[in-house]
Amino acid sequence: MTGSGGASSVEVELTFDVDELTTLPDWTGLPGVAHVAGPEHRDLDARYLDLADVALGRAGYAVRRRSGGPDEGWHIKGPRRSDGGRLETHWPLDDIDGAVVPDAVAAAVAAIAPGPLLALARIRNARDAYALTDADGGLIAEFVDDHVQATDERRGATSSWREWEFELGPAAPTDPAARAELLAAATDAVLRAGGRVAASDSKLARTLGL
Repeated sequence: MTGSGGASSVEVELTFDVDELTTLPDWTGLPGVAHVAGPEHRDLDARYLDLADVALGRAGYAVRRRSGGPDEGWHIKGPRRSDGGRLETHWPLDDIDGAVVPDAVAAAVAAIAPGPLLALARIRNARDAYALTDADGGLIAEFVDDHVQATDERRGATSSWREWEFELGPAAPTDPAARAELLAAATDAVLRAGGRVAASDSKLARTLGL
Protein backbone atom coordinates (compact mmCIF):
# COMPACT_ATOMS: atom_id res chain seq x y z
CA MET A 1 0.00 0.00 0.00
CA THR A 2 2.98 2.25 -0.52
CA GLY A 3 1.98 5.57 -2.01
CA SER A 4 -1.67 5.17 -1.07
CA GLY A 5 -1.64 8.37 0.95
CA GLY A 6 -3.40 6.80 3.93
CA ALA A 7 -2.27 6.90 7.55
CA SER A 8 -1.06 3.50 8.75
CA SER A 9 -0.89 1.97 12.21
CA VAL A 10 -0.60 -1.50 13.73
CA GLU A 11 -3.64 -2.68 15.66
CA VAL A 12 -3.09 -5.23 18.41
CA GLU A 13 -6.28 -6.50 19.97
CA LEU A 14 -7.96 -9.48 21.60
CA THR A 15 -11.53 -10.45 20.73
CA PHE A 16 -13.92 -12.43 22.89
CA ASP A 17 -17.35 -13.99 22.46
CA VAL A 18 -19.73 -13.18 25.29
CA ASP A 19 -23.33 -13.90 26.24
CA GLU A 20 -25.91 -11.15 26.29
CA LEU A 21 -26.22 -10.99 30.10
CA THR A 22 -22.54 -11.41 30.99
CA THR A 23 -21.29 -8.68 33.33
CA LEU A 24 -18.23 -6.63 32.45
CA PRO A 25 -14.73 -7.73 33.50
CA ASP A 26 -12.99 -6.34 36.56
CA TRP A 27 -9.83 -4.55 35.42
CA THR A 28 -8.53 -4.01 38.97
CA GLY A 29 -4.93 -5.10 39.16
CA LEU A 30 -4.31 -5.14 35.41
CA PRO A 31 -0.59 -4.28 34.93
CA GLY A 32 -0.09 -0.52 34.66
CA VAL A 33 -3.79 0.39 34.71
CA ALA A 34 -4.61 3.11 37.26
CA HIS A 35 -7.98 4.35 35.99
CA VAL A 36 -10.92 3.08 33.94
CA ALA A 37 -13.12 5.74 32.29
CA GLY A 38 -16.37 5.26 30.44
CA PRO A 39 -18.49 4.13 28.92
CA GLU A 40 -18.45 6.32 25.83
CA HIS A 41 -21.26 5.21 23.51
CA ARG A 42 -20.66 5.01 19.77
CA ASP A 43 -23.03 3.97 16.98
CA LEU A 44 -20.93 2.52 14.17
CA ASP A 45 -22.08 1.64 10.64
CA ALA A 46 -19.57 -0.17 8.42
CA ARG A 47 -19.98 -1.31 4.82
CA TYR A 48 -17.46 -3.89 3.61
CA LEU A 49 -16.32 -4.35 0.02
CA ASP A 50 -14.49 -7.19 -1.73
CA LEU A 51 -13.98 -8.81 -5.10
CA ALA A 52 -16.67 -11.12 -6.43
CA ASP A 53 -14.69 -14.19 -5.31
CA VAL A 54 -13.99 -12.71 -1.85
CA ALA A 55 -10.26 -12.88 -2.60
CA LEU A 56 -9.43 -10.10 -0.15
CA GLY A 57 -11.31 -11.64 2.75
CA ARG A 58 -9.87 -15.09 2.14
CA ALA A 59 -6.38 -13.56 2.18
CA GLY A 60 -7.07 -11.85 5.52
CA TYR A 61 -7.79 -8.33 4.23
CA ALA A 62 -10.84 -6.19 5.01
CA VAL A 63 -11.91 -3.06 3.11
CA ARG A 64 -14.59 -0.93 4.71
CA ARG A 65 -16.20 2.47 4.92
CA ARG A 66 -17.28 3.16 8.50
CA SER A 67 -19.16 6.10 9.93
CA GLY A 68 -19.34 6.92 13.62
CA GLY A 69 -16.62 6.84 16.25
CA PRO A 70 -13.28 8.66 16.45
CA ASP A 71 -11.71 6.74 13.54
CA GLU A 72 -14.55 6.89 11.02
CA GLY A 73 -13.40 6.73 7.43
CA TRP A 74 -12.15 4.23 4.88
CA HIS A 75 -9.97 1.42 6.23
CA ILE A 76 -7.92 -1.42 4.81
CA LYS A 77 -6.94 -4.00 7.40
CA GLY A 78 -4.19 -6.45 6.56
CA PRO A 79 -3.75 -10.10 7.57
CA ARG A 80 -2.88 -10.92 11.16
CA ARG A 81 0.87 -10.86 11.73
CA SER A 82 3.05 -13.18 13.79
CA ASP A 83 2.94 -10.71 16.70
CA GLY A 84 -0.87 -10.73 16.66
CA GLY A 85 -1.16 -7.24 15.16
CA ARG A 86 -2.82 -6.12 11.92
CA LEU A 87 -1.65 -3.24 9.76
CA GLU A 88 -4.50 -0.79 9.22
CA THR A 89 -4.44 2.04 6.70
CA HIS A 90 -7.00 4.82 7.12
CA TRP A 91 -8.40 7.58 4.90
CA PRO A 92 -10.97 10.19 6.00
CA LEU A 93 -14.53 10.15 4.67
CA ASP A 94 -14.78 12.21 1.50
CA ASP A 95 -18.27 11.57 0.14
CA ILE A 96 -21.81 11.54 1.49
CA ASP A 97 -23.35 8.18 0.64
CA GLY A 98 -20.25 6.01 0.34
CA ALA A 99 -21.23 4.74 -3.11
CA VAL A 100 -17.95 5.80 -4.69
CA VAL A 101 -14.65 4.31 -3.55
CA PRO A 102 -11.98 7.04 -3.33
CA ASP A 103 -9.19 6.72 -5.89
CA ALA A 104 -6.53 6.28 -3.21
CA VAL A 105 -8.43 3.40 -1.60
CA ALA A 106 -9.13 1.75 -4.97
CA ALA A 107 -5.46 2.02 -5.92
CA ALA A 108 -4.36 0.49 -2.61
CA VAL A 109 -6.78 -2.42 -3.05
CA ALA A 110 -5.70 -2.97 -6.67
CA ALA A 111 -2.11 -3.37 -5.47
CA ILE A 112 -3.29 -6.33 -3.36
CA ALA A 113 -5.82 -7.96 -5.72
CA PRO A 114 -7.11 -6.12 -8.83
CA GLY A 115 -10.76 -6.17 -9.79
CA PRO A 116 -14.03 -4.32 -9.24
CA LEU A 117 -15.14 -3.94 -5.64
CA LEU A 118 -18.64 -5.11 -4.72
CA ALA A 119 -20.81 -4.72 -1.61
CA LEU A 120 -20.04 -7.63 0.69
CA ALA A 121 -21.49 -6.94 4.13
CA ARG A 122 -22.93 -4.30 6.40
CA ILE A 123 -22.11 -4.36 10.09
CA ARG A 124 -23.82 -2.01 12.51
CA ASN A 125 -22.52 -1.89 16.04
CA ALA A 126 -23.75 -0.29 19.25
CA ARG A 127 -20.46 0.12 21.11
CA ASP A 128 -19.64 1.15 24.67
CA ALA A 129 -15.95 2.05 24.96
CA TYR A 130 -13.86 2.20 28.13
CA ALA A 131 -10.42 3.84 28.40
CA LEU A 132 -7.87 2.02 30.57
CA THR A 133 -5.20 4.57 31.47
CA ASP A 134 -2.00 4.72 33.49
CA ALA A 135 -1.25 7.10 36.37
CA ASP A 136 -0.26 9.85 33.90
CA GLY A 137 -3.41 9.50 31.82
CA GLY A 138 -1.77 7.58 28.99
CA LEU A 139 -4.05 5.13 27.18
CA ILE A 140 -2.83 1.61 27.90
CA ALA A 141 -5.80 -0.07 26.23
CA GLU A 142 -9.35 0.47 25.09
CA PHE A 143 -11.97 -2.09 26.05
CA VAL A 144 -15.20 -2.12 24.05
CA ASP A 145 -18.51 -3.88 24.63
CA ASP A 146 -20.10 -4.43 21.22
CA HIS A 147 -23.68 -5.33 20.28
CA VAL A 148 -23.48 -6.26 16.61
CA GLN A 149 -26.08 -6.51 13.85
CA ALA A 150 -24.61 -7.88 10.62
CA THR A 151 -25.89 -8.55 7.10
CA ASP A 152 -24.20 -10.74 4.49
CA GLU A 153 -25.13 -8.75 1.38
CA ARG A 154 -24.47 -11.72 -0.91
CA ARG A 155 -27.13 -13.92 0.69
CA GLY A 156 -29.28 -11.39 2.48
CA ALA A 157 -28.61 -13.29 5.71
CA THR A 158 -28.63 -11.38 9.00
CA SER A 159 -27.13 -12.22 12.38
CA SER A 160 -26.54 -10.53 15.72
CA TRP A 161 -24.25 -11.13 18.65
CA ARG A 162 -22.34 -9.51 21.51
CA GLU A 163 -18.54 -9.45 21.73
CA TRP A 164 -15.73 -7.71 23.60
CA GLU A 165 -12.48 -6.28 22.25
CA PHE A 166 -9.36 -5.29 24.16
CA GLU A 167 -7.05 -3.14 22.01
CA LEU A 168 -3.64 -1.86 23.06
CA GLY A 169 -3.16 1.90 23.12
CA PRO A 170 -0.12 4.17 22.68
CA ALA A 171 0.87 3.86 26.38
CA ALA A 172 0.89 0.05 26.29
CA PRO A 173 4.25 -1.57 27.02
CA THR A 174 6.54 -2.07 24.05
CA ASP A 175 8.70 -4.70 25.71
CA PRO A 176 7.47 -8.08 24.37
CA ALA A 177 7.43 -9.75 27.78
CA ALA A 178 5.53 -6.91 29.44
CA ARG A 179 3.09 -6.73 26.55
CA ALA A 180 2.47 -10.48 26.73
CA GLU A 181 1.88 -10.17 30.49
CA LEU A 182 -0.71 -7.42 29.93
CA LEU A 183 -2.56 -9.39 27.24
CA ALA A 184 -2.52 -12.53 29.37
CA ALA A 185 -3.92 -10.60 32.34
CA ALA A 186 -6.67 -9.11 30.17
CA THR A 187 -7.58 -12.54 28.84
CA ASP A 188 -7.72 -13.92 32.37
CA ALA A 189 -10.02 -11.08 33.50
CA VAL A 190 -12.38 -11.75 30.59
CA LEU A 191 -12.45 -15.50 31.16
CA ARG A 192 -13.21 -14.97 34.85
CA ALA A 193 -16.11 -12.71 33.85
CA GLY A 194 -17.54 -15.46 31.63
CA GLY A 195 -16.21 -14.44 28.20
CA ARG A 196 -14.59 -16.81 25.71
CA VAL A 197 -11.81 -16.40 23.19
CA ALA A 198 -13.57 -15.52 19.92
CA ALA A 199 -14.28 -18.40 17.56
CA SER A 200 -13.99 -16.12 14.50
CA ASP A 201 -11.01 -13.98 13.51
CA SER A 202 -13.12 -10.85 12.93
CA LYS A 203 -16.66 -9.48 12.73
CA LEU A 204 -16.48 -9.74 8.95
CA ALA A 205 -15.39 -13.39 9.04
CA ARG A 206 -18.26 -14.19 11.39
CA THR A 207 -20.74 -12.37 9.17
CA LEU A 208 -19.61 -14.27 6.06
CA GLY A 209 -18.97 -17.61 7.71
CA LEU A 210 -15.29 -17.59 6.73
